[in-house]
Amino acid sequence: MSVLNTKVLVLNRSYLPIHVTSVRRAMALLYQDIARAVDEQYRIFDFASWSHLAAEEDAIGLVNRVIRVPRVILLIAYDRIPRRYVRFSRFNIYSRDRNRCQYCGKGFARSELNLDHVVPRSKGGTSIWENVVCSCHRCNRLKGGRTPSEAGMRLIRMPRRPQWTPFMAETFSMRRYKEWLPFLSAVDAAYWNTELVAD
Repeated sequence: MSVLNTKVLVLNRSYLPIHVTSVRRAMALLYQDIARAVDEQYRIFDFASWSHLAAEEDAIGLVNRVIRVPRVILLIAYDRIPRRYVRFSRFNIYSRDRNRCQYCGKGFARSELNLDHVVPRSKGGTSIWENVVCSCHRCNRLKGGRTPSEAGMRLIRMPRRPQWTPFMAETFSMRRYKEWLPFLSAVDAAYWNTELVAD
């Protein structure tokens, strides 16, 4: 993978993490004076001062020099605060349940999971956090249009609305850089995924 496609943490003006972007995009924002690079000592740099720093293991070769790759950038005019509202979405439900069937407890790839209404819609169940869980295809077929007790099945964990945003926890765990760690301790930002419609 090219270093230009690796990840950079984006902070708002209040130093709250709001996004993960590519090095390519981060360098463009830095060059356009929209963002500042942040180093391990929380010092901020514009493009000119950043380009004079000694390059480390991650660097981009330019025509006449090598420039260090920033792993954290700060948007200088962006105040958006991460929202605490957790969207009711397929992605967030899978993340809440850790890609595990809530009936048999086994972990699966997302393509091998689906969403199950604990109380089926045919029996008045609604599409809300407290009534939707991940289930494997086998358990979903066994349960059918019945409640877990009618099907002789037991939920491993009762579903509930999470107080955190699964997107951030999962995204940052994919490839975390040491420079990100000081900014991720209190992460609670909303993700831009599609919200499921409650019945």
